[in-house]
Amino acid sequence: MEGIMNVLKPPGMTSSDVVVWMRRVLKTKKIGHTGTLDPGVAGVLPLCVGKGTRLAEYITEQGKAYLAEVTFGVTTDTQDAFGKEVHRTKPDLKVADLERIIPNFLGKLAQIPPMYSAVRKEGKHLYEYARQGISIERAAREICIYDLKLVKWYEGEFPRAILDIECSKGTYIRTISFDLGQALGCGAHMSNLLRVRSGPFKIQDSWTLEEIEEAVSNSNYDFLLPLSAGINLPRVFLSANRANAFRHGLPTRRELVNNPTVGNEPYVQVIEDGELIGIGAWREESLFPHKVFG
Repeated sequence: MEGIMNVLKPPGMTSSDVVVWMRRVLKTKKIGHTGTLDPGVAGVLPLCVGKGTRLAEYITEQGKAYLAEVTFGVTTDTQDAFGKEVHRTKPDLKVADLERIIPNFLGKLAQIPPMYSAVRKEGKHLYEYARQGISIERAAREICIYDLKLVKWYEGEFPRAILDIECSKGTYIRTISFDLGQALGCGAHMSNLLRVRSGPFKIQDSWTLEEIEEAVSNSNYDFLLPLSAGINLPRVFLSANRANAFRHGLPTRRELVNNPTVGNEPYVQVIEDGELIGIGAWREESLFPHKVFG
């Protein structure tokens, strides 16, 4: 059994919980996720099965999209709704104030990971230090916000905004929420979050845990997508002879590769007879095996 699953993770479960659940349902141990979602966050969580686990790094590298609810006037120590309240003030805030600063949050940004995160420092997760009341100096990381749109604004004692955010991997949406509050001078926290896309996987095509369990009970494996579904890389095609050489670690000259001029990316999907057999790398006008699946 191999492939990729577009799973809709429910709130209340860790990403590892979902993996354990799927191992039980599919009766296979070789399953892995492609980057964690916080337990309180729901949404798209691609899982790799069998040989698909070797693709996890490529899926993780791709962009993400979220719907985030931000509540203004209240800050927490975790920057989300699950932490302890740190500060509360009734902001004199209008939707125009938020719209004015949104452009400042587009493009490449330097983001400092929150203390309550899985980032490691000297062999320990930052959240382990945070739980001991220790604050560690963290280096800023470069992220990219490709798009940030205001979907809806709610007036009230503590105004709320629904934001549509497309971003690079490694972006902490709760930190974006916190930083928006700081920029507006009133504080804010992320009060809810839904991941609606991870790489090519969209929430409207995702499967709930219950749907997958029912499908398996009926010997229906439509939820299991081919390996190539998870990689956003150009495709090249090899003949049977060259595919066999690829599997044995041998390069293929560019002129012997079908569709050899797609894009300028150094890595490509290598296809034989409609099946993904590996990831290839261009070097010196030849296609070299980078990762072989079959």
